[in-house]
Amino acid sequence: MKKVSIGSWAFTFGAYAENPVTLEELCKTLSDLGFDGVSMGGFMPHAHPDLYNTDEKRAGLLAMLKKYNLEVADFAADLWSVDSLKQTDEWLALFDKNCTFCKAMGWPVIRIDSGAPPILPEGKTYGEVKEFFVKTFKGMAKRAAKDGLCIVWEFEPGFIINEPKNVVETVKAVGEPNFKLLFDTCHGHMGAIGSRHIEEGLTLNDGLLEFIGMCRDEIGIVHVIDSDSTLNETGTSTHAPFGAGVIDFDQAIPALLEKANYKADWWAIDLCEWPEALKAMADCKAFVDGFNKKYCS
Repeated sequence: MKKVSIGSWAFTFGAYAENPVTLEELCKTLSDLGFDGVSMGGFMPHAHPDLYNTDEKRAGLLAMLKKYNLEVADFAADLWSVDSLKQTDEWLALFDKNCTFCKAMGWPVIRIDSGAPPILPEGKTYGEVKEFFVKTFKGMAKRAAKDGLCIVWEFEPGFIINEPKNVVETVKAVGEPNFKLLFDTCHGHMGAIGSRHIEEGLTLNDGLLEFIGMCRDEIGIVHVIDSDSTLNETGTSTHAPFGAGVIDFDQAIPALLEKANYKADWWAIDLCEWPEALKAMADCKAFVDGFNKKYCS
């Protein structure tokens, strides 16, 4: 059986932005619902490095997690204040800061994205952009390795390089052992059907299942959630609760385990920007427990 977490950012973004669920409130709820851990958002007011900038504060955060018997499956670094293509040095400095924080907390997996919208910068070809990210991701992986961290890159319609072919080619070209994909089933579906692609003609006839098969041995963690084939108001995939979308998890989960050879320990539920994430989380946990027992026992 794999362990189950949920992304804490779902309770700080969207409908929760004005009144976020506190991290302790969330952790207590997760403990009550039988979660094994949390996918920790490094966003205010949760585990942002600036909020936990002393040994005493970091020890307090770890004590709270221990109190509720929760592990941290992955840590999502907040790098969104800058554009990776236009402010590369600042972006990498933020990444460095978050790596240092992750190491101090003992959390082994750090999540990134490509850090720029899916729009070609003026004067650049897509080939040049992809070369930039291969080189930059390789350097980031080497930096993270110094702190014993694995990087997981989350591709999605809201960020540049989201076509299945280009995603797989990029991660293989980086070629560092600690650089893997964060495969979100919702984003995978949207990528397979062509949402916000820059390069045309790269949709997949067999959809999500084909995309999963292309990622064999390249997935570091899986985020699970349904998709209704729409984008939300921020221009990325709508993370619909299980059963409210079109993904057949009785096909997707075996494909992830067998075709993609997914070996990591976690299924991470992601209700990012779902307006009633608090109400949906118990049913989502039950759904994941069901396929976890069915396919991972």
